[in-house]
Amino acid sequence: MIGSWWSTSGKRLISILSKICWVFFLVTLPVSSFPFFPDDIGGGTLVRPLSIYPLIILLLLVILPRFFAKPIPKTILSFLPFVVIAVVSSLLATLRGIEALQGVSILMRMFRAVATLGIGGAIYIVVTLWPVNKEDLRFSLRWLYAGFVLALFWGTLQAVYVVQFSPRWFDLISSVQRYISIRRLFINRVSGLTYEPNWFADQISLLLLPWLLAAVLSGYTVFKWRWRWLTIELFLLGWALALLPFTFSRAGLIVMMVLVLIGILFFRSKRTDESPETKSSRRFPWRRIGEGAILVVILGGVIFFAGSRNEFFARIWEYWQRTPNQGYVRYIINYFEYLGFGARYTYMETAYQVYDDYPILGVGLGNYAFYFEERLPDRPLAVIPEVLRLVVPVPGNSRLITPKNLILRVMAETGMLGLVTFIAFIMAILGCALYLWFSPKIEVKFWGVGGILGLIAFGLVAFSFDSFAIPNMWVVFGLITAAMRLSQQQFSVGGKI
Repeated sequence: MIGSWWSTSGKRLISILSKICWVFFLVTLPVSSFPFFPDDIGGGTLVRPLSIYPLIILLLLVILPRFFAKPIPKTILSFLPFVVIAVVSSLLATLRGIEALQGVSILMRMFRAVATLGIGGAIYIVVTLWPVNKEDLRFSLRWLYAGFVLALFWGTLQAVYVVQFSPRWFDLISSVQRYISIRRLFINRVSGLTYEPNWFADQISLLLLPWLLAAVLSGYTVFKWRWRWLTIELFLLGWALALLPFTFSRAGLIVMMVLVLIGILFFRSKRTDESPETKSSRRFPWRRIGEGAILVVILGGVIFFAGSRNEFFARIWEYWQRTPNQGYVRYIINYFEYLGFGARYTYMETAYQVYDDYPILGVGLGNYAFYFEERLPDRPLAVIPEVLRLVVPVPGNSRLITPKNLILRVMAETGMLGLVTFIAFIMAILGCALYLWFSPKIEVKFWGVGGILGLIAFGLVAFSFDSFAIPNMWVVFGLITAAMRLSQQQFSVGGKI
């Protein structure tokens, strides 16, 4: 009897602890470079997700026992070939006798890179397996929103000094930010709870906007409250769209505009077009195009207003006021160089050169930095100060360069075999999202629309980041896989519709 009581109480305790850790994991996702991080688990890196702490507890107490006790979703199995190839490629790279760079040996680099892939894989598995029913999935999304309410609120406080700079207000916000992130705030950009504004923009555009857009477009909400067409998701969507321009992230704004246009044109619920007026115009979606155009104009106005507070960002449209004194092709090329894309293009071209030299298995995870200087394109570095600072030794600088592009990083560091297996994994995720989208059930379709928009966002954002430890894409992949798994367990229609 005591054993039975202990077994029941123990399971209840683990269940409560699991839910607490899960909430903490979701709420802390926006904190991506937590300053108080032990060196043994990545304290010397830029990517330091606070969510790793609850992730470890969830992995040990909940996921691993479930992982070995129940069948593994096939989508998780599709990720394993890429992991195997990445590890094999990294092990083979240690046999090439590569010398240490900036005090970092290839063995240290391998352990760190494989560890980041392990963190990303752990996030994906935990997000996939933690929900055991449809209410757990809704519960997860509600707390994900709660974390972003904190992030958006903190970003809004930063936007105050961007619109009208106040040294006292900036110093106050900065004094708090140092307990949240390892990097100081920008006086003319919003960083949220992250390391830099671009990271905050990626969080909003990849981790938040797809689900909010899917909810608003489909009329579905994971919350109990709604008043007619007004939902909490609609409020959060407006807040996120209004704040994102103040990050002045060009990639983030492109993703935002693309998601909004695609969402309105292709994913708006048909139930909103059932009036006689719209029935006669179904052959061509004039109404949707018009609504999309109006929304783009509004967002463009917000971007222009925000850009007027940032001289560097305003260069996007100020350049075209110049009269071209050379051919239009050269004029456009100069435009991208004027915007500062020269360094990114150099990183990408170098990554492709590394891949071209090691096309089968690449050079091993994290080892792009060791080949960077010798594979640099043959062009003057004086015109690209960012790259010049990286190749010139500076005392105390032990930060190694990365491609700043996830796809090219996979190509350079794991070769064609790694790229093929990674794309196969993404295709498996896409298959799950499409399956959910074609469902006749509103709630299941919501997860499909959000999943497709999330994958579109990932496809765009992947060209501006390259870390496997950033949780954004893994959380999106995990939610899609979890929704797919639960939909196959007779996912009934629910939520407020």
